[in-house]
Amino acid sequence: MAMRMHVDIVSSEGAIFSGQAEQVYANAVMGELGIWPRHAPLLTRLKPGLLRLVIKQASEQSFFIPSGIIEVQPDVVTVLADTVVRSEELDKAIVKASLVVEKKAGQIDYRDAELQLSLALLRAVEQTRKSRKR
Repeated sequence: MAMRMHVDIVSSEGAIFSGQAEQVYANAVMGELGIWPRHAPLLTRLKPGLLRLVIKQASEQSFFIPSGIIEVQPDVVTVLADTVVRSEELDKAIVKASLVVEKKAGQIDYRDAELQLSLALLRAVEQTRKSRKR
């Protein structure tokens, strides 16, 4: 039996996920993190991107997180974010993000944060679609 750790994902709207996972992959400000049970303690900020949970070897869940923090303890991983989008809902979210980009396209003053978020969301959709095809 594989070792597991408890994972909590919480947004400003409430608890999004609470359960066991074998591995967690996250986009941190210092690069992509791979987290396994008994990982060294860590606290860092997250960049926009996918947070992937390997529940069992052949089962994954993923979430798009625009920003947040992740705390890693040997047996517990906690993710706090303002907004979390489940990978199943990314297609709806990408439409909203593209509307933001279209609205800003007519103006000279782009807000870099919104564009970076939209680009990260596009990358997340591409990654999710690739993993669905496997």
